[in-house]
Amino acid sequence: MHRSKPEADALAEFVTWVKQNIRGRERAEAQTFLDRLFRAYGHKGAIEAGAQFEDPIKRLRGEKRSTSFADLVWKPWVLVEMKARGEQLQRHTSQAFDYWKHLVPNRPRWVVLCNFDELWVYDFEIEVEEPTDRILLDDLPTRSEVLAFLKPEHEKPVFGVNRVEVTREAAAKVAATFNSMVDARKLPRELAQRFVLQCVMALFSEDLGLLPKQHFTRILQDALESKNPGKQGYLAIGDLFRQMNSDKAATSGPNKNVPYFNGGLFKVVEPVEMTKEELGYLHEAAMQDWTRVNPAIFGTIFQSTMDADARHAYGAHFTSEQDILKVVRPTIVNPWRERIEKAETLKELLDAKRDLGRYRVLDPACGSGNFLYVAFRELKRLETDVLLSIRSSYKGKTAKSVLQGSVSVTQFFGFDVLPFATELAKVTLMLAKELALKEARPLLDDGQGTFDLDTGLPLENLDSNIVCADALLTDWPKVDAIIGNPPYQSKNKAQEELGRDYMGLLDEKFQIPGRADFCVYFFRKAHDEMLPGTRAGLVGTNTIRQNYSRIGGA
Repeated sequence: MHRSKPEADALAEFVTWVKQNIRGRERAEAQTFLDRLFRAYGHKGAIEAGAQFEDPIKRLRGEKRSTSFADLVWKPWVLVEMKARGEQLQRHTSQAFDYWKHLVPNRPRWVVLCNFDELWVYDFEIEVEEPTDRILLDDLPTRSEVLAFLKPEHEKPVFGVNRVEVTREAAAKVAATFNSMVDARKLPRELAQRFVLQCVMALFSEDLGLLPKQHFTRILQDALESKNPGKQGYLAIGDLFRQMNSDKAATSGPNKNVPYFNGGLFKVVEPVEMTKEELGYLHEAAMQDWTRVNPAIFGTIFQSTMDADARHAYGAHFTSEQDILKVVRPTIVNPWRERIEKAETLKELLDAKRDLGRYRVLDPACGSGNFLYVAFRELKRLETDVLLSIRSSYKGKTAKSVLQGSVSVTQFFGFDVLPFATELAKVTLMLAKELALKEARPLLDDGQGTFDLDTGLPLENLDSNIVCADALLTDWPKVDAIIGNPPYQSKNKAQEELGRDYMGLLDEKFQIPGRADFCVYFFRKAHDEMLPGTRAGLVGTNTIRQNYSRIGGA
């Protein structure tokens, strides 16, 4: 992209000025830093461009209203939140998202977190978990297009990696592999689904460091280059998956350095003799950077491989991450955040950490597990904050109990009536564990072994946590939070597609009158299952506020 010399020179001068004059103090220097940044992008200053410093944001936290102040808001373009030099920006994504969602009307499209040395750019309309791009201050003169929305002309930014596109391309190749097996070759659906999920775990694992680097990719490549690709792939992939399920390390051979995965996913290994075209699809998927693939890929695979008739009958649907957070934050995160912020003693912090490790969450219609994935990630972030508070405030006093226990995926439960959905949800949670640890390790590793950091393997077996069953006719585990997006279907359509006998059974069990939406049964059962102190956050249709749906869910 052509970059004007004056702009590049102005940004280079800005970088030099920051290094010579800015010490990186958030409160004292944030406004000066941002004003100079606006000038480097061609404005007379931030205020002159129409931006506001210390913009008040009114929020409801629990039952109390509070006002926070965003460092800079320039509607409808950007929200900027500054942190002190050296501050780990990943700790503040939740705060930035919370500010952003309250900035209505004309909510800014872009959000920037900055610690004077790095700038992380978010597009929360698309992605909440990861920044769309990261840029070092030193690289700003040569990558000015990352912040192109700061220009007077408000140009569209150009990012280095589009995580959504990476996810879409990887998902498309994996789905093509599955569809070829089932639609073209008529392999049993359950066999193909299990094999494809095992392949997806291997693809993630080699990029996340759970498998030796490029291990699965090399297996696919060697098979493609062999005289008999199908047989070569069948033997090599089968050997790999069996080793991933063995607690006895291989003493030689290509899988010598493959660790024990467990987790239930590789309990049954039935390799598939793939066609050369199918091997090619998987190899193309392996060429993607799977550290940049959003685990919502599983929702994509789920949607593309589940029978269309089944999706319609059960009212299956998918929720964006920002909408999931609208449920998870008030139901789970905010109460915990208030407790952690109020903790004043080491004992209170240790008690909070202990209780986090006992907190249980249920999604009674879990689908591919995205609600559980987000809830687990947020709980791990809370745990990390507690540990960092202990380390910073009580050096030399850290009790041994700090090193014991941890938020685990075994604290999360789910039901779904579709077998493949439950298998997807298990894999999603398995990956949630490793991705959360990947985020926490650089924050907690102080080089002195203060915290006992989880290695990630072996994976927990979730067969008893994520169950293929009708949640409306099954006993629920006792939990502290119930979340999710239950299936919705009008009463008449539900009778037509699920059967009058089934709907009659539900009416008799729950005593819900008239033409209530199908999701109301989940609201009613959640209400009946709640113990004192339990919180629930469920997504519903507009119709649940009306007539029989409102009466039945009360």
